[in-house]
Amino acid sequence: MLFEFTSNVEAGIKSGKYVEVFSNGISIGIVCDSATGQFVGYAVSALVNNNLVSPLITPVQFLMKGANMVQTYIDIDFQKNYQQNDFIRTGLQSLQTNLGVLQATTALIGVGTVATVALKAVNLHQVLKFRREVQQMRLEVKNGFINLSQAVKDQEAEIRQIVEQIVQDVNFEQHRLVLVRAYTLFVQAINRLQSVIQLKDFTSRNDEIVDVRKMLLKALADYTNPHLLEEISALGQIRRFECAWAIEQAIVITYQVQNEMSAVSECLWHLRDKISEHSCIVIGHCESYDDLDFLFPEISRIRNHDFAILEIWQARVDWMRSLSKAEIKLLVSSDFNTLESAHTLDVNLATELLTVPPEQLAYEYLTEKAHFYSLRDQLMFMFKPYLRCDYEVYIKQQASVAGYKTLASNNLQKVSDLAVTNLYYYFKVRDESNIERTLEAVIPNSVALSGAEKP
Repeated sequence: MLFEFTSNVEAGIKSGKYVEVFSNGISIGIVCDSATGQFVGYAVSALVNNNLVSPLITPVQFLMKGANMVQTYIDIDFQKNYQQNDFIRTGLQSLQTNLGVLQATTALIGVGTVATVALKAVNLHQVLKFRREVQQMRLEVKNGFINLSQAVKDQEAEIRQIVEQIVQDVNFEQHRLVLVRAYTLFVQAINRLQSVIQLKDFTSRNDEIVDVRKMLLKALADYTNPHLLEEISALGQIRRFECAWAIEQAIVITYQVQNEMSAVSECLWHLRDKISEHSCIVIGHCESYDDLDFLFPEISRIRNHDFAILEIWQARVDWMRSLSKAEIKLLVSSDFNTLESAHTLDVNLATELLTVPPEQLAYEYLTEKAHFYSLRDQLMFMFKPYLRCDYEVYIKQQASVAGYKTLASNNLQKVSDLAVTNLYYYFKVRDESNIERTLEAVIPNSVALSGAEKP
């Protein structure tokens, strides 16, 4: 992720007067004076692959000043912490909106086989549009579901018919009841937390937060119920997992407002690990191009945007834990205009929705140059990069046998995932064909020598 700063700060960075702050080898979107160490600015926006950061689940506020530092040292300035509470309330509201929209789309995915036309109505681009409409109050989330008939009223007749069929689906109704219960509990917890963070009595505040966390954990259990997950397709699973990740971020916030920064860091590490694990499970269950058309852009967005924000969030928390009391006071006393930057970011996101997501365009490019298994493996590489190393080793071995000296060198490390997976399957098919031809030649002779009859 590449942070952008105001023009004055950018000029200072180029001249060497200012430097970005790094933690765990990651820029955390803060700039300080290279000579004095004084903090001079926060990032006003961030880019991923030259596109404005736009996570699917994680609130963009988590890249701003407030959400990452809220309540951390509350005894320093109550007024500043009150202002920071506005950031966290906005972040919690974003989590609630994102979870509601993602859950609502499960109604079109349903249980079992999913109609291809239905997937187009709830893909990455459509989810981003639904979210904007909910934020602008053109769509209402009720009990964790939006009115899909209203949401898809401009879609083709076949999609509207599927919506009506899903409403009458007995199997999905069982799932819907569980999700309604879980979402209702989640909303109650979020509302309670937003009230709790205003309390000045720390003992009462902490007791209330513990109760909120219990509510969130109970809601999380419904979304990750293994018996329900077994009944749905890979596409339904990714939506349930996404909802679970949103709840886990709310749980992280409960620790952060208690100033339990060690727990925050550990929870964020485990959450990123869980996102990787869940994503790989879903990718492994991907069985068709229809599945891949839906999953590839969405999982790419999660990996490149949400995952990166969580990584920076953790790095920033770890950095703050390393600061001295004097540095903490200096940081908290810094008054940078992050509210304006958050507004600018939000406006830019609204403009972005008018275009096809870059992940979709990237996927369409890849489909012209790779087959299903190559594409699926490229998606898996995002979370398991060590698999690429295994592919490179295999390619080098086969290339050496075939006499391709260029491929047997370190040049292979410089090529794209697309090239690696395509080469891997080229040699795989070539190797298997050689084995088949060898068996065709060896087996008849072996049978003849043994005196056995051919089948």
